[in-house]
Amino acid sequence: MPLVVQRKQHADAQRLYSEVVDFIKKGNQKLLELTCEKVEDKRITVLVSEITAVQIYEKTSSSSSKRPGFSFQN
Repeated sequence: MPLVVQRKQHADAQRLYSEVVDFIKKGNQKLLELTCEKVEDKRITVLVSEITAVQIYEKTSSSSSKRPGFSFQN
């Protein structure tokens, strides 16, 4: 299940990205709680062992139909 976490500032997104990667590398944390900057009480907790990939990208204002991420084409 894809999970999207947005941050207003690039530095905050980079910090969260690094935090998630560190959790995966260390393997000593079982749960990771992520919060929303926009909606104060919105949060999700995920099992670190179930995270298979982490990606950071800058959202653009263009109206492209292509979703961010990786695509596999035949």
